[in-house]
Amino acid sequence: MNKLASALFFSLLAAATMTAQTAAPANPISAGTKAIYNIVKTNVTKAAEKMPEANYSFKPTPEVRSFGQLIGHVADAQYIFCSMATGKPNNGPGVEKNKHTKADLAAALQAAFSYCDEIYNGMTDTSAPEIIKFLGRDAPRIMALDFNNAHMDEHYGNIVTYMRLKGLVPPSSETEEGRR
Repeated sequence: MNKLASALFFSLLAAATMTAQTAAPANPISAGTKAIYNIVKTNVTKAAEKMPEANYSFKPTPEVRSFGQLIGHVADAQYIFCSMATGKPNNGPGVEKNKHTKADLAAALQAAFSYCDEIYNGMTDTSAPEIIKFLGRDAPRIMALDFNNAHMDEHYGNIVTYMRLKGLVPPSSETEEGRR
């Protein structure tokens, strides 16, 4: 291959690779909601793993949930909000009140995320705007998943504070190298 043909080949290959990498997903609205879910899910999961079991009973003040209760609350909410997107109510197994060890809470959190994964994976831009009953009013189906993301991210903010009070760096603040 001569230099000109070689340069042309590699230019076309680079352009094709960039186009493939930047092509919009088939369902950009629901894919965006799922992308946010995956970011927060990863942060919550890594935080639950990183926090030592001895700190699962930690409460910054007596009036608030312990770290373990907070993880249980996030798990319970996955069932509640994700099920709303399906129209089939599911209040889950009551993780916050019934699970207390790090291992039990981590397993329950993973099960809750697995439940929601199926629902996020099934959401399309065609089904996203369908009207459902959500918290007593009519709303687009995707709103239940967006609300789940907001709720989970709100409590991840609490988790960050608990971790910082215990001298731990939260997953979202680790360096890029530390996330690998």
